Order: sequence, then C-alpha cells, then structure tokens
Amino acid sequence: EVQLQESGGGTVEREGSLRLSCRASGFAFGSEYIAWSRRAPGKDHEVVSVIYTGDGTTYYADSVKGRFTISQDNANNMVYLQMNSLEPEDTAMYYCALTWGEWSNPLVPTNYGSWGQGIQVTVSS
Repeated sequence: EVQLQESGGGTVEREGSLRLSCRASGFAFGSEYIAWSRRAPGKDHEVVSVIYTGDGTTYYADSVKGRFTISQDNANNMVYLQMNSLEPEDTAMYYCALTWGEWSNPLVPTNYGSWGQGIQVTVSS
C-alpha cells in the first residue's frame, strides 16, 4: 500500500525558512512524479514543486521559483522541500502527492492519485 507522510511544518516569521519532508512507503523510487502541493483557506490546490524520481528533473510553480527547492533521497524514499524567503502568502496546508505515468504538465493537481494527510505551514508577518 502506498503511503505518504509529511513532516517539518510549523510557524515561521516572514523571510524565514522551513524544510518539509515526505516519507514514501509501499514502493521503491524509480519513475514517479512526487509533488508538493498546497492549499490555502478558500483557495484551490496549487502544485508548487515536483520531482521526477527517474532522473531528478524538477518543476516549480512561478510563485515559488527561486525560493523553494525540491530534492530526493532514493536510499530512504524521501522527498524534501526546502522553503526559503517565506512570505505570509505561503501560509497553507502542504501535501505530498504521487503519480505515475507521463505528464506534459506535472504541475496540475488532478494528475495525482495518492496524497499524504498534509501539514500546516504558517508564515507570520
């Protein structure tokens, strides 16, 4: 059974940093898209970053480009999201998500069929 478990959220001041972790279980990394998606109150899901585990290709939403970095640890089935220069607009529940297949645009939330429970990130001003 595929499971995704997020950790590392919390509250940070504006311009601070956090690192989110996603522990994946039930499969071994090989050719998946693993994403970090967020949902702020009253807003739709926004996929902010994706990594293709097959070759490490990364994708970023414009809203986080240059501030967030996604990475993978194949040995431990972990995916990380380093978030720097955080702004109050980054406040949201952050979810780890997984899909297989080939996608022309991996940043679309409906591509993903497996989701973690989410973790809260709050950026205070």
